[in-house]
Amino acid sequence: MSIVSSRPAQLTAICLAALLALSGCSSGTNTTTPANTPTGASFITGTDAPMAAVTSFQVVLNSITATTASGTSVQLLSGTPTVDFARFNGLNTLLDMNDVPAGTYTGITISLGSATLGYLNTASGSAPTIATEPATLTTSTVTVPLTTPLVVAANSAPVGIHLDFKIAQSIQVDTNGQITGTVNPTFAVNAVSTTDPQAYIDEFTAAVVSVDTSAQSFVIQGPHGRSFTVNVNGQTEWDGNASLSQLTSSSIVQISGQLDKADATIDADEIDILSQQGFAASGLVTSVNPASGPATSFDLYVRGLLPTTTGLTLGQIAQVNLTGSEKYSIYWMHNPLTRFLFGPDQLLAGQDVAIGGPATGATSAQSVSVHRIVLRNWGLNGTVVPGSENDSNRSFQMQVNGFAGLLIPQTVNVTLTGGTEFRKGLSGMSSITDGAKVRVVGLLFKDPLSGQTALLGHYVDDMSH
Repeated sequence: MSIVSSRPAQLTAICLAALLALSGCSSGTNTTTPANTPTGASFITGTDAPMAAVTSFQVVLNSITATTASGTSVQLLSGTPTVDFARFNGLNTLLDMNDVPAGTYTGITISLGSATLGYLNTASGSAPTIATEPATLTTSTVTVPLTTPLVVAANSAPVGIHLDFKIAQSIQVDTNGQITGTVNPTFAVNAVSTTDPQAYIDEFTAAVVSVDTSAQSFVIQGPHGRSFTVNVNGQTEWDGNASLSQLTSSSIVQISGQLDKADATIDADEIDILSQQGFAASGLVTSVNPASGPATSFDLYVRGLLPTTTGLTLGQIAQVNLTGSEKYSIYWMHNPLTRFLFGPDQLLAGQDVAIGGPATGATSAQSVSVHRIVLRNWGLNGTVVPGSENDSNRSFQMQVNGFAGLLIPQTVNVTLTGGTEFRKGLSGMSSITDGAKVRVVGLLFKDPLSGQTALLGHYVDDMSH
């Protein structure tokens, strides 16, 4: 029986796509492989795009198995993690990696457990809040045939799968567009290699376990408990002029990079030390106080958390208090002029940020103190404002949709660079047309000259399908 609840009119569903993203995980081990069986590395990556007002769809992921044409199945996932299918938007993250028996796998079966839906309440005159309710799954097992088989070879480059959870097709709505609580899990799954764009790791936050300066590497442990080795070199960019020698077992980092073709480690392109004191959280800014001028506090919808043993929990809104001594930075942007783009005067609802500091400052969600605040890329879905496209300036305006649109009612000025990537059928600025449904993954900030809301695009995706 479905669970029906009333919603305000602004919760009308919008057709978006979502990909798998990890929010937390219980411990566990992979299926044991018989001795002397050749194995190869297989990874799982994902990203997503939340539908209107739905802030989270958390579900226990019992297993992900790959099956050969002859019916032999192997487990690809460690443990039984709780995943949030609405955490990331347009950014790939690494979910897991395990050694599995070499072979050609033609299908993927996903087994789901209990689930919860979260949505945004935006009552007039007050800060947004989060409400949750149990979700009713129409099925707990989904089997998807692979168009291109997953071929795992011993002593070869890692291969993996990319999971696309179709959130708009999955979460059911009534005739008025209100979500009912019923979820019909719908997936698209494809096999990828380390060289495919879907295998690139745009964002991965993890705690440092150990450092080997002689080998130019360090070991991290992600929120799901899995450990990975990260390699650095002369081309690795470090935010804030940091370096490998500054990492300790109290460090929490965010990295971007790709899986090494030879040994299933991660080759880092970018590293940011979010905290040197053992605590970091990330998510969306839902409100800023005061609304103009230097902020004294802001509310953070917590979507990432390390460790999980503080006073904060995933899926809640925490109040971050500011003293004026916090350090502000922008991920992937090393220009000293960035201090004019992000600081206490430039905090905006709808920004994706990471915060870091001592765990003692996060014992209560009603009063969080931090030392560092980092502006990060995130995807905003919206509609191109007719007549706003400017090919020479590589810019256009967008009206943001989805639950982020509830936080950002104003029109956003989008600026693209020579390095902006166009995906999902878009070929360039000329393919941005009046009324087009797009997703821009980038940095949301307040223009220091005009004071208007601006978005610097890293990716632009066609969302019309």
